[in-house]
Amino acid sequence: MVDSIENQTEFLKTIFSATVKEALKTPDGTTQHGEVSIGDTVIMMGRGSKNFPSQPSMNYVFVHDADEIYRRALSHGATTVLEPADRFYGVREAGFKDFHGNTWWIAQPIKDVSLEEMEKGFAEIERSG
Repeated sequence: MVDSIENQTEFLKTIFSATVKEALKTPDGTTQHGEVSIGDTVIMMGRGSKNFPSQPSMNYVFVHDADEIYRRALSHGATTVLEPADRFYGVREAGFKDFHGNTWWIAQPIKDVSLEEMEKGFAEIERSG
């Protein structure tokens, strides 16, 4: 749930080149329910209300260029959660928060990593604290 589906939709269109799939409007013209596509992923959102207040979400989206998406998000008011970096599990990953407080994790696949390599990477993180 978000306070403004219109604002959230514009942010997603600007940052992720999202396309609007659906926008259901109330009689006064405000959007009550919206859906956008980011690649082959559909994100649904509803307008917050007294019974169902707005609340932040956490989303993980695969992208073609994590650095560009991250820069674009920050230039449109997002704040940094984690700067882009290559991760041992085969992605270039970053995180940011939008103006509604939603956290967006973005990941650009950079190499195939086996399950064994991922387990080894996680074990190294555990050992290093």
